[in-house]
Amino acid sequence: MSTLFLALLLPVFGFLFSGIAGKHLPEKITGWISSLTILGSFVLSVGIFNDVANATSGIAAVGFNFLSVGDVIVDFAIQADRLTSIMMLVITGIGFLIHVYSISYMHGDPGFYKFFAYLNLFVFNMLVLVMGSNFLMLFFGWEGVGLCSYLLIGFWYENESYGKAARKAFIMNRIGDLGLLIGLFLIIANFKSLNYTEVMAAASTGAVSTEIITAICVALFVGAMGKSAQIPLYTWLPDAMAGPTPVSALIHAATMVTAGIYLVVRCNVLFEMAPAAQQLILWVGLATSILAALIGLKQNDIKKVLAYSTVSQLGLMFIALGIGAYSAAMFHLITHAFFKALLFLGSGSVIHALGGEQDIRKMGGLKKAMPITYYTFLIGTLAISGMPLFSGFFSKDEILATLFAQNTVVWALTVISALITGIYMFRVFLVTFHGGFRGTHEQEHHLHESPALITFPLIVLALLSLLGGLINLPELFTHNNAQWLKHWLNPIIGASQESLHHPEHHTEWLLMAIAVGAFVVALLYTRNKYIAKQSIPESDAEMTELAKLSSNKFYVDELYDKAVVTTTEIVGDTLQKTDDGIFIGAIGGVNKLFGIIANGFKFIQNGKIHYYLLYMVAGIVIIMALNLFR
Repeated sequence: MSTLFLALLLPVFGFLFSGIAGKHLPEKITGWISSLTILGSFVLSVGIFNDVANATSGIAAVGFNFLSVGDVIVDFAIQADRLTSIMMLVITGIGFLIHVYSISYMHGDPGFYKFFAYLNLFVFNMLVLVMGSNFLMLFFGWEGVGLCSYLLIGFWYENESYGKAARKAFIMNRIGDLGLLIGLFLIIANFKSLNYTEVMAAASTGAVSTEIITAICVALFVGAMGKSAQIPLYTWLPDAMAGPTPVSALIHAATMVTAGIYLVVRCNVLFEMAPAAQQLILWVGLATSILAALIGLKQNDIKKVLAYSTVSQLGLMFIALGIGAYSAAMFHLITHAFFKALLFLGSGSVIHALGGEQDIRKMGGLKKAMPITYYTFLIGTLAISGMPLFSGFFSKDEILATLFAQNTVVWALTVISALITGIYMFRVFLVTFHGGFRGTHEQEHHLHESPALITFPLIVLALLSLLGGLINLPELFTHNNAQWLKHWLNPIIGASQESLHHPEHHTEWLLMAIAVGAFVVALLYTRNKYIAKQSIPESDAEMTELAKLSSNKFYVDELYDKAVVTTTEIVGDTLQKTDDGIFIGAIGGVNKLFGIIANGFKFIQNGKIHYYLLYMVAGIVIIMALNLFR
């Protein structure tokens, strides 16, 4: 259908317009046209969502045959089913709000037009990733968002550390992408197809052994580890905060990092046939969620706290995937997109007002000067911390309730992770907005609320963070009309959901009470420390040894530097010396040899006519002598 291709290609128009003409036009024209292309794609996505609701198996469109090798035929084809339509709304809806925000945030930047070109290109690649009807299309989008991530993280490339952060993200994602490629090669070898429908149908028949499917799932999960920042491939995401704040909100909170979640949900038929792979997902997600939460406790860069929070929340989604709760994972993916985009944009509003300051120890008392930013950031904090009736409360409750029925040990550890989340989020909120201002006099003098183009997206995202839980209310609240999202996704993951055990209603009330208790403990603890006692985050010198471990991110980056980066550099330097000693030396020797030969010819070819006549006579004599003796 042409609507599908139009929704996909509108961001391409924005990319081309900004990249070619943007440099010669006023910022507002470039920014608004780029934003309106995303808005147009969102409007079309709403129409596609309605079409999918009325279709039995989704809608599809085929462009052309892309690859035909033996029995393997791959088309450039896109589709929109119930999973895709939800992802399209999230990508284009939040993408539009972030584009609008960026018009003001990036004002005056010499690379303004390039920034919007990269944003448009990113949205296009993300749509390719979720709209593709086969694994090859997914791979194109997968690599495309990786490229755009590299360009946007290192956007301010004049700063060397930002360039290194972009390189780190690019390389670590390539490691994960190798796993994805291996998974695709295994799928081609065993299923002779890359089409989702054909692969899932063939897998359901038992035509491929469990061992092979497990290998495929593990390889796909390695790809998901890279994109969705799971142990051990998570350290790139906190460093990616080097990019402009809208980049953090769009790519590293709401869309790209959820690609791994989407991949596992899309392949739920395969993962249900590979229990070992599901266990791997469960424990990696749990370890990531707890580790990232512990690190977030002692970070003082406002964006770094939110970055580790993102890693932790992604771990929570993988915990849900590890037990087969695919609809719960998607529910949290959507609510997380709302409140984490809100929090990142809210932090950008604070940074914008303070002239680039990101250290929460140099903030404080911003409530009066920035009321809109304050209240919207509060809503985001309450949502991610699990405040009852906020969106994050319902999505976390769905995961915890399902988890309790499967594995009580993992449930208990996940509750602890949720408790830590509440502590570090209230810490950031209270230290940033309450107490006295701890910045410079000049910053305080210029302190003011952000422009309307920044606050408008904050307000919309705050409303979504507040009301987003309505899309999947538990049965406790709505009985027969409960869990709309779960029923919506039933055609995609219905068979997987049937095997899940869910606790009785009285047990779920108890679990909900425990989750609320964890929220209250986090709130009272942080309020007592940062409001009643008016404490501020301490320096490394004042910390306990355990706190220093958290502040220094458990030295994982340093370990990677020693084990991987330094080793690679040593090997590279050694190979360079070998190259200089052998290859460059050999080339130099050949160069000298030809130089000697050239000098010999130079002596002969001296430009004197009588020498040339002598050479000619000598040549004739030699030829005659040879003929005579022969």
